[in-house]
Amino acid sequence: MSDNERQMKTATERAETFTTISGRPIERLYTAADLARIDYARDINDPGQFPYTRGIHPTGYRGKLWTMRQFAGFGTPEDTNARYKTLLRAGGTGLSVAFDLPTLMGRDPDHPLSLGETGKCGVNVTSLADMETLFDGIRLGDITSSMTINSPAAMIFAMYLVVAEKQGADWKTLSGTIQNDILKEFIAQKEYIFPPRPSMRLITDIFAFCADQVPRWNTISVSGYHIREAGSTALQELAFTLRDGIEYVQWGVDAGLDVDDFVPRISFFFNAHSDFFEEIAKYRAARKIWAHVMRERFCAKDARSWKLRFHSQTAGVSLTAQQPYNNVVRTALQALAAVLGGTNSLHTNSLDEALALPTAEAATLALRTQQIIAHESGVANSVDPLGGSYFVERLTKDMEDGALAYFDQIDRMGGMVEAIERGFPQKEIAEASYKFQQAVEAKEKIIVGVNGFVQEDDPPIEILYIDESAADIQLAKLEALKKTRNADQVGRSIDALRNAAKTTENLMPRILDAVRAYATVGEMCDALRDVWGEYEEVPVI
Repeated sequence: MSDNERQMKTATERAETFTTISGRPIERLYTAADLARIDYARDINDPGQFPYTRGIHPTGYRGKLWTMRQFAGFGTPEDTNARYKTLLRAGGTGLSVAFDLPTLMGRDPDHPLSLGETGKCGVNVTSLADMETLFDGIRLGDITSSMTINSPAAMIFAMYLVVAEKQGADWKTLSGTIQNDILKEFIAQKEYIFPPRPSMRLITDIFAFCADQVPRWNTISVSGYHIREAGSTALQELAFTLRDGIEYVQWGVDAGLDVDDFVPRISFFFNAHSDFFEEIAKYRAARKIWAHVMRERFCAKDARSWKLRFHSQTAGVSLTAQQPYNNVVRTALQALAAVLGGTNSLHTNSLDEALALPTAEAATLALRTQQIIAHESGVANSVDPLGGSYFVERLTKDMEDGALAYFDQIDRMGGMVEAIERGFPQKEIAEASYKFQQAVEAKEKIIVGVNGFVQEDDPPIEILYIDESAADIQLAKLEALKKTRNADQVGRSIDALRNAAKTTENLMPRILDAVRAYATVGEMCDALRDVWGEYEEVPVI
């Protein structure tokens, strides 16, 4: 035993064991011995080279910085339109739309279940008229947009396309993303409408439609963000997200689509949580796993199908109502991890989001956080600057191995739809969330300001309050719309959509017809509810 090894063996430490925020054990020291199973050319390689562990672009951010998005939406479309223009003036390079609960659930403002929710957690969009207002004065052909919508994704996307069409934009040049990820709704967020299988049919219809009509649009953003927010570990977020992606590809292939016709427009959405190195390893492992799966499992020939592109957002679940200015520090560290992990676009949360939707000032500060990282920190000057770190490379390999083990379990169940129907990922996440909460309550994990370094009487901060006037405005607009639109045209388009849902016909053209007639989100979703019903989850104990 060397002198160094003796010193390490007898040295005292702050705790008996050290783990990541996900509970993964961390060794005191990582050395070249930890990389014995890793071959550089095979497992890591240079940036821009298969399997893209170090990034999908050879120049990294030296060629182009990540897209800086701010997730925004509240109240009426008029309110949110004003916020978008503020963010664009502040230097934002992409818009990201947050919708309210009635819109997410396919309900109009006049539905009883919408009472008290209209405009509260996002913007209310009921019809094409609202989408026209939302993007008034914003040329859709000149920006990229990301829309966080899932069950009614086809309807909202159709509205966006018609607005672009009215602005004179060519659909074939439009660029952006529709989240459209229903599997993570069943797993984590629970904002589903229809059962899993018809929901998957809607998604493959969008794949086929966009491959022909809107070829630059990202047709799905496979989201691990909400899986992590529900309490999963970093490994579970990685594994379930990528396995969801595999499921979507398989359904697309089974629907008769060529892999290389639709997979290049699949993107991913990951959480940027607080354990700095674990997050960086997660992103690097994600790129490597996806590259191998697409080339070897699906025999994709186009290198664009191998390259995992992802958006990231700092962890909302990590924000605290206590000492809210601490959230600025948390967000900065999380954003830095996303950048060092090679994110392609990034949203930074605002300091006040544990209390309410962000104020304009807080949202601007969150955007400034990204700009400081990009232009003052120097981390964007070199590609994958942490590549070669014994610690990071070992964590990356461990993440990969753990995710592949989850893939084996889910494959044995028949796929992700079958695993969801059995409650497997839901149960795994629930158990992980419970264990983390136990660690917090035992003070094995310290949350500054919550279970450690607590201070009494935090000074109040100004928050954004959404009153009921948004609901009143949207109800009045809906009533006026129903009086002025062509009711016969609406009725015919809704009947045609309902009938088409009983066949294997691609539903996007029918949805576009209904949107052009100013049918509402609720009317279109109700037509599909008539055919497919609503999903009720089987409780998992």
